[in-house]
Amino acid sequence: MRDFLKYTFASLLALLIFLGLSIGGILFLVILAAFRDPGPQVKDKSILTFDLAVDITDAQQSSRRSLEEAVTGGGTETISLREVLDAINQAAKDKRIVGVYLHGDMSSDGIGSGLATLKEVREALQRFQAAGKKIIAYDVDWREREYYLGSVADTIAINPVGVMEVNGLSSEGTFFAGALQKFGVGVQVTRVGKYKSAVEPFLLTRRSSENQQQTQTLLNDLWNETLATVSKDRKLTPQQIQGIANSQGFLESDDALKRGFVTKRIYEDEVIDQLKQLTGQGNKDKDDKSFRQISLKSYTKLAETELRKGSFNKKIAVVYAEGAIVDGEGNPGDVGGDRFAKQLRELRQDEDVKAIVLRVNSPGGSVAGSEVIQREMILTRKAKPVVVSMGTVAASGGYWISTYSDRIFAQPNTITGSIGIFALLPNVQKLANNNGITWDVVKTGRYADIETISRPKTSQELALIQKSVDRFYDQFLTKVADSRKLAKAKVAEIAQGRVWSGKRAKDLGLVDAIGGLNDAIQEAVKRAKLGDDWRLEEYPRARSFSEQILENLADEQSADRSAPKDPVMNEFKKLKADLAVLSTMNDPRGMYARLLYNFRID
Repeated sequence: MRDFLKYTFASLLALLIFLGLSIGGILFLVILAAFRDPGPQVKDKSILTFDLAVDITDAQQSSRRSLEEAVTGGGTETISLREVLDAINQAAKDKRIVGVYLHGDMSSDGIGSGLATLKEVREALQRFQAAGKKIIAYDVDWREREYYLGSVADTIAINPVGVMEVNGLSSEGTFFAGALQKFGVGVQVTRVGKYKSAVEPFLLTRRSSENQQQTQTLLNDLWNETLATVSKDRKLTPQQIQGIANSQGFLESDDALKRGFVTKRIYEDEVIDQLKQLTGQGNKDKDDKSFRQISLKSYTKLAETELRKGSFNKKIAVVYAEGAIVDGEGNPGDVGGDRFAKQLRELRQDEDVKAIVLRVNSPGGSVAGSEVIQREMILTRKAKPVVVSMGTVAASGGYWISTYSDRIFAQPNTITGSIGIFALLPNVQKLANNNGITWDVVKTGRYADIETISRPKTSQELALIQKSVDRFYDQFLTKVADSRKLAKAKVAEIAQGRVWSGKRAKDLGLVDAIGGLNDAIQEAVKRAKLGDDWRLEEYPRARSFSEQILENLADEQSADRSAPKDPVMNEFKKLKADLAVLSTMNDPRGMYARLLYNFRID
């Protein structure tokens, strides 16, 4: 028995040592391979493949990835907008690239691949076409978001059993007031601006009439831009598309072909055969299962190499403010006021950085965090040019940090404005009392426990908080009026917490020009008088492959995100995202300038 235990223990020990060495060896080889990667290899007459399922964000590596994803590339792929634009622009000049292939289902989650982001990608694809190169797009079913991008293609193919979605845009909000009341959670609110609807999910069971009005106007603007853009490329009229949206909502593949929405009704293997013809493979390579290609993700490495050729001491810094603005340092995915201000300060003091482009993709958040960032923006602008590029959303605090810049660019379908302030004051008195929990307080001043959540605020306390909200709102109006050179009365009229499309924001004077990230970069180059000799740097810096592995070794592996989409689970994900907004509400005074709920457009 003793020998049995001894040999068993020795075998287990040997196995553990073997596994440890094997895992360590594998990781070593993976890291070594990453460092020895020679970069993408592009063959002559290749197709650049663009998977529409990729999540396009503003900043590089904006979300944490599991070890499995870092090693294998599995899970939902993420790529930055800058990488996409650079890759397409470089491919337009690359004689080895003969076309682009768009394919796959686009994710509508998050604020990354929003309509404003897709418009910039679409414009890059148009420049690719202008260079005399072809774009082929294929999907089984075409949804509006991906068709907005795919409609630029020379060839648009749909599966014979597929359908095309043509039913317009909608925005469905989630309201928690009934649930909070049921569980005994009380919510009190102070706010300024009749359109400041950020607090409504916690007070009402449906949108207010003012919120309904502003949402309808915003959706109409975004939809009209979509109609104008798609109809121009497909030789249709906006009225024709609107007629289908009102009468049918969906088109069968044969009807989509007949009406000119698509150019071919074929299977994927037939699309691949056409792509092989484009790459010159033709019938002589019948044994090849696919066409000569390179993925967009791989090609970005080559584009980045080309981009890094500029002068080291003449830099344009692109700084990404992506996510909710919070007080302090913040967590990954947040725009921490202190951390972000420190980044701006370092760039201001860096003599090699000649100009800064602030890319904003944020619904806003903490007033304190926004103010800390804005102060650094003002100081930085005194030292060097600062240009703002607004992405999908640049509202409330996102607009607050943008105002003091030399020039603001927005897309016509950017969501901006929402100049307003609110304070959300929850209490759990009823919930606690129902479960036998009570509190007793001893204090030396009338308002010593004003921040407690153990009871509702008194009328006197609400009056004090409202006074602060009014003061911050007045400061917001003053800042916008001063920075935008507008009369304060005019700002007060267009503020009121109302959201605007980028097109209307320009008409109102809230932004300077319609344009994307590239336009903002060129404006910064012009203001810094750099000519053609400059280099682009992005901040925060992306983590390297080895850093991702080392960081994720301590993390729990995330669930498989490549599983088929479940409609029920998708709704739970939306609910989780809505509730997660509460975790970003850390302003020391409880004052917020943000779109509280996750504004989604379907």
